[in-house]
Parts: sequence; structure tokens; C-alpha cells
Amino acid sequence: MVTNINPFIRPLLIVFFAIKMFGETAVAQGKQEYFQIRVYHYTTLQQERTIDTYLERAFIPAAHRQGFANVGVFKPIEQKAERLIYVLLTSKNLLKLVNLDAQLKRDNGYLKEGESYLQAAYDNPPFDRIETILLKAFRGMPQAKLPKLSGGRHERVYELRSYEGATERLSENKIDMFNNGEIDIFEKLNFNAVFYGQVIAGSTMPNLMYMTTFNDMADRNEHWKSFGPLYKPMHDMPEYQNNVSKNVTLLLRPVAYSDY
Repeated sequence: MVTNINPFIRPLLIVFFAIKMFGETAVAQGKQEYFQIRVYHYTTLQQERTIDTYLERAFIPAAHRQGFANVGVFKPIEQKAERLIYVLLTSKNLLKLVNLDAQLKRDNGYLKEGESYLQAAYDNPPFDRIETILLKAFRGMPQAKLPKLSGGRHERVYELRSYEGATERLSENKIDMFNNGEIDIFEKLNFNAVFYGQVIAGSTMPNLMYMTTFNDMADRNEHWKSFGPLYKPMHDMPEYQNNVSKNVTLLLRPVAYSDY
């Protein structure tokens, strides 16, 4: 530490560093959240049972102990040959998401409850592969939200959309579109969005993803019917043309043990 500082300069330096520290703290508290989506790819019903048991009894309780208040688990309404389970985690701290697996290895309760999954044999794996997607929240909705739904859990529809862009510039243009009015339309129509995020690491980039929720399929269809007329003027603006090259829409339902 340097001690031979001019006594007239020292007070100014103290003020400078205080402002710097306060500013960094304020930014840290108000910054956009990060999201992680883990996609379990599997084939058999036995694999599905193993993954479900692991997530419910080991992973989610351990994630809660690590400070992740809400963990979402979803399955496609219509499963195909390659079956999928989606797990959603959110945090203001990206490192917390990155380091979660390492932290779980220090959790004895997790290791015990997840033993059958964690110690599975090479010739009887609980999944075919795991895909991980990292996202950063849009400025227009900086934090994930728990949806307010009244329908029964077995009827609820969680719609996960993925919008790829032909170039980074065009993908950023679509994100600007969300931040500058499209999110407002979703909120006005009560689409009960969970998150809007830019993919910062994943198998398809440049890309953005967002999740909206509905009480049931009829509720979902009515919402989208109302969306079109409000969205059309923005859709027709010259500055927002050709900013989505591929739209992938997945209709999901939360499992019984999901926090969402």
C-alpha cells in the first residue's frame, strides 16, 4: 500500500474510490440476470424416471441450498423420438451459474440423493447428452419472473421461442425491437413472460430466446390472436425488417416438482 501521498490529494482519492465502489455496487445490484437452460436429451422411459428422480430429490434441493430460489423443469407437450427435459436456472451472478456443478460436488446431501444418477454405469447412462444454453436478460425485462397463472398445472402451457438471426447485427436489431416496444405489447396483453434473453453461449447463435405462459392451450391461442393487430405496426417498420431467419417454437408443461 502506498503511504506517501500528498495530504491534499488523499481526501480526493478517498472520495474517488468511495464513488467508484458505490457505483460498482449499484451496477452489480441492478444488472440484468443471467439464465441457464439445461436440455436433457434421452430415449427411454427408464432414463426419464432416473432424470426426474435426480432433479426432484437431488439437484433442485441442492440448487436451493446454493441460493437458486426457483428452478424450472419442463417437458414438451408432444414428445418426439428424442425426448427432452428442460431445466431453467437464473442468477444475477454469471459465475454462480458456471460454478454450480463444482459446488454441488461438495454437497453431501446432493451426492447421496443423486447417487443412482451420478454413479450410473457407462453402458446404462441416464441420458443421451446434455445441452447447455447461457443467456443474458434483455434490458426491457432484466429479471426472470414467476408467472401468475390460475389454471391447473397439468393444463398450463409454457411457450419457449427461439429466434435466430442471419447476422449478429440483425439479431441485435430484433433484441432492440423487444426492448423498444415488443415487450410492452406482451405485458399489455398479460402474456405472463418468464424471461427474455440473448443467447451468449449455445449451439445456435446468434439467437435470442423467451418464454411466455398461459393457463391452457385455449388461453394461449387467444393471446396470440390478440397480439397480431398490436404488433403489426411495429412489424412493418422498415428498420425492423428481416431480423429473424428462423423461429423455433416449443410448447412445454411444468413437471409437478417444478418451482415454476
